[in-house]
Amino acid sequence: MNRRGALVVLAALGVGGALLLAQPRPVTPSPDSPEVRFVQDMRVHHDQAVTMSVLVLKVARDRSVRSLALDIQLGQEEQNRQMEAWLRRWNAPDGAPPDAMHAGMMGLATPDELLSLKTLPVREAETQFLRLMLRHHQGALLMARPLTGSPQPLVAGLARQVTAAQGGEIRTLGSLLRARGATPLPAPAGMSHH
Repeated sequence: MNRRGALVVLAALGVGGALLLAQPRPVTPSPDSPEVRFVQDMRVHHDQAVTMSVLVLKVARDRSVRSLALDIQLGQEEQNRQMEAWLRRWNAPDGAPPDAMHAGMMGLATPDELLSLKTLPVREAETQFLRLMLRHHQGALLMARPLTGSPQPLVAGLARQVTAAQGGEIRTLGSLLRARGATPLPAPAGMSHH
């Protein structure tokens, strides 16, 4: 390489390095920020979705229900690993279980509803899973929508991913319930449609 070519390469590297330094660095959110609270709450929320999926997979025979439960389990376990890493990086604690009122707004199942997935006959347990998961996902949309425009890119990306994936699963859950002639549970407070 001649001297002129080397100077061009060095100049390009210098400009590239300056542009990298000029990029805004992601700011660590404060422990009481909406972003940290969302990630903490969504971890608790995802934990329950995984629990419900595991419970129904132990009994379900319907292939559509089994396939959906497995998709939900694997997808939410992966997102939970991401969120756990973020909380560690931000020196923020894991979320605490919500009180009953907050749990209802999040669309979470009660302990008795979770137990029913173990005790109901197979067909009824499958239907109960679909109903509980539909309400659960509706709660996730309520939690995620306000954060889709977060200045924290990781959190905004997760909120958009949750909204897209669970919005699609809500449509699938609804169609599976209709095919069984079953009605959905009332949506969490604040949910105007679905």
